[in-house]
Amino acid sequence: MTAPSPSEPGSTPPAPPVPLAALLARPDLGLRLLSGPEDVPLHWVHTSEMADPYPYLLGGELLMTAGVQLTDPAHYVERVVEAGAAALAFGVTPVYDTVPAELVEACERHGLPLVEVPPRTPFTAVARALWRLMAEARLHELRRVTEAQQSLAAAAARPAPVPAVLGALASRLGGRAVLFGADGTESAAAGREVPAEAARALRDLAGVLGPRPGGPASASGDGGGLRLAAYALGGGDGLTLGVATERRGPGDHTIAGVAVVLLSLLTAPHRGADVTVRDGALVRLLLGADPAEVAGTLGPGPWTVVHARGGDGTPFATASLAAALGTPLVDAGAAGADGGTGAGPDAPGRARPGTVRLLLPSSSPVTAQEGWTLGASAPMAPAELAAADAQAARALRRAEASRAALVRHRANGFAALVDRAEAAAYARGLLAPLAEPLAETLRVWLSLHGSWDRTAMALDIHRNTVRQRITRCAALLDRDLDDPDVRMELWFALRAQ
Repeated sequence: MTAPSPSEPGSTPPAPPVPLAALLARPDLGLRLLSGPEDVPLHWVHTSEMADPYPYLLGGELLMTAGVQLTDPAHYVERVVEAGAAALAFGVTPVYDTVPAELVEACERHGLPLVEVPPRTPFTAVARALWRLMAEARLHELRRVTEAQQSLAAAAARPAPVPAVLGALASRLGGRAVLFGADGTESAAAGREVPAEAARALRDLAGVLGPRPGGPASASGDGGGLRLAAYALGGGDGLTLGVATERRGPGDHTIAGVAVVLLSLLTAPHRGADVTVRDGALVRLLLGADPAEVAGTLGPGPWTVVHARGGDGTPFATASLAAALGTPLVDAGAAGADGGTGAGPDAPGRARPGTVRLLLPSSSPVTAQEGWTLGASAPMAPAELAAADAQAARALRRAEASRAALVRHRANGFAALVDRAEAAAYARGLLAPLAEPLAETLRVWLSLHGSWDRTAMALDIHRNTVRQRITRCAALLDRDLDDPDVRMELWFALRAQ
């Protein structure tokens, strides 16, 4: 495991190296590999005719020389290897007609790639070709990072953003992404499974960071044959992002940095003192406190109450729903336990287990959310939020019964207070004795306020037939059709069918 890095993830990926094989594949250069591997990465190119180039090398470069001061090939190669050069390119003119055998042997002994540069190829052509390849590789890497950033941003806008961001990150890096809690347990994970050894090493690496103020922001290492990296999130809760991949590209650190920022925003509580007071006011109000006690805190409104059931089961699902609806006022207490005893599920302050309740300003639109079933109340003043709570509960039941993603309270009189499914079931039982002609005659007769002549005209039948049918309806239903309450009940039943 390497030492933790105190720096934040960079915003721009460095220029990626180019494999020596890419240069060797250029037919216009005519390069020939004499010794060593061809897959070494080249970070830059340098030309030197010094007898000892060591002081002028940074490491990782392709060193080109014509051997002007080459007197001791063995010592020369030793110094080049000590400096960390990636490969040596030797021009066979104008000093040498062929590459010295002693130089080839020394490179083979040290495993240093040695490339022969033909007389027709100037060193500047090799350097220009390498820089061009590096520019193409950098453009490709920038495109990869940009696409990854867009993918992560799109994932953060999904209904379950934390798992979505982890999934997008794991997909883009071709590995596994894990969100660790402050105690080292996995809060969420995505991507392919990794060996147990790698999983333990990744958890240990994440533990190196921890929630210590001023501690390192990232760490990297190896374990189980994989490249590991861990990043501390900025929410202050000790959460850590762990990533395990088979390789580590130049832009991977940048991509992970974008994920760190998004996950820090998605998991941060963002709850100041004023928000905490308002949340407490919401809970107390919905649980039956005197609205006058909290109306000043909530503001004049109007407000909309939303009941929700569903989510993806992660610890962040409720927070993600609240963020999607644009409100910090959420009561998740019913999601884990029965909201009350001795009262029905639609009673104020009572919600079925698994129900999340939210309070939104009426100006905030309530929209369907993937993975959730929502019921929304009509806009209400703070003094009427207990009734709005009951409206939202009934709307949620209608949404579940009809398998709709969102159902709003129908503000159309007393009929809206009755659950549609329950009303339809009651109507079917009440009107079961009536055949279709009788039920249709009764509906038209009631809609025309009991007028025999107008009903006969509407149905194109004789008025005596209307009388006979209505009398038959009264007998079958055993109801007094002159009673206005009976007429109202039958009218609602006929509409609910």
